[in-house]
Amino acid sequence: MNTRMRRAAVAVAATAMAVSLAACGSAKESGDKSDSTGSSAAAKGDDIKVGLLLPENKTARYEKFDKPLIEKKIKELTNNKAEIQYNNARQDASLQAQQVDTMITNKVDVLILDAVDAKAIKNSVQKAVDAGIKVVAYDRLAEGPISAYTSFDNTAVGKTQGEALLKALGDKAKSGQIVMMNGSVTDPNAKQFKDGAHSVLDGKVKVGKEYDTKEWSPDNANANMEAAISALGKDKIVGVYSANDGMAGGIITALNAAGIKVPVTGQDAELAGVQRIVSGEQYMSVYKSYPEEANIAAEMAVALAKGEDLSTIAKDKVSSGSAKDVPSVLVPVVSLTQDNIQDTVIKDGIYTVNEICTAKYKAACDKLGLK
Repeated sequence: MNTRMRRAAVAVAATAMAVSLAACGSAKESGDKSDSTGSSAAAKGDDIKVGLLLPENKTARYEKFDKPLIEKKIKELTNNKAEIQYNNARQDASLQAQQVDTMITNKVDVLILDAVDAKAIKNSVQKAVDAGIKVVAYDRLAEGPISAYTSFDNTAVGKTQGEALLKALGDKAKSGQIVMMNGSVTDPNAKQFKDGAHSVLDGKVKVGKEYDTKEWSPDNANANMEAAISALGKDKIVGVYSANDGMAGGIITALNAAGIKVPVTGQDAELAGVQRIVSGEQYMSVYKSYPEEANIAAEMAVALAKGEDLSTIAKDKVSSGSAKDVPSVLVPVVSLTQDNIQDTVIKDGIYTVNEICTAKYKAACDKLGLK
């Protein structure tokens, strides 16, 4: 699968002096307040220690894709010598803060962090940096003095979802109202998804109800959808913007219970979401190349741990509320519908036809020609 994915190159220093200079440059670039402690990373070889903290396990992607892909790439880049320490916060910001403390105690060289709450984690990021640990913000732009960031183009995700919903609605766009089910306010990506979607949908559809869904929970999305149906009336709803596939599942359960059949968006190309697209229950998802994002995060982490420069990996810069000009890589996304399942998640090896086309979905798969 990796042969199909675009890879960013990791710079290799030719001499000890070159490595040392790169380390100093990356420390200044990240705004690290502990250059003197961080500079020791320049002497590191392949025997680095990498901490990996992921935010939750309700969304299938983190345990199924992100964790094994990042670990595999780190091992590949370090001749299998790196030690990787992993924890999942299970959507608990306080627990994640404790996990950062543990990583500091264990003296990891670099930390890959996907924050539960991007703002709440700020003090923990500062503590890690003060201890000489570089932090790579993964998938969500954590606050604090991070050294690098990789994610997908989140505004483009929202635009892609909005454009797909408008296409599905066609002439019905003005005939009723849509419900918008956004993600959690603790996730900065959720706002970007929402803003991207609104930039496409505003003025072209009427938003009858809009929710920021606590913890991205499918159960909360289900309850919100039931409330929207009760408030608007089932005959008035023509479509639903769902920010991800997990919530789409809860939304569709509520729609089915009310006898409503309308287009529903999603994101993450989860297996259940892909199967709902195959059956026609869900209109689309957003396919994101997790291997590409994971590879880039691993490359950033290894480079930082060794004191190498990020200029050949990260060509862009982003800023958060507490860090400016952070070296970053934003990975493009694809709108996933019935028309391109074969050429995306199957072709890229994310799922096999057998995984998608179980007995329940076999007839629908055959109709789409999936093989």
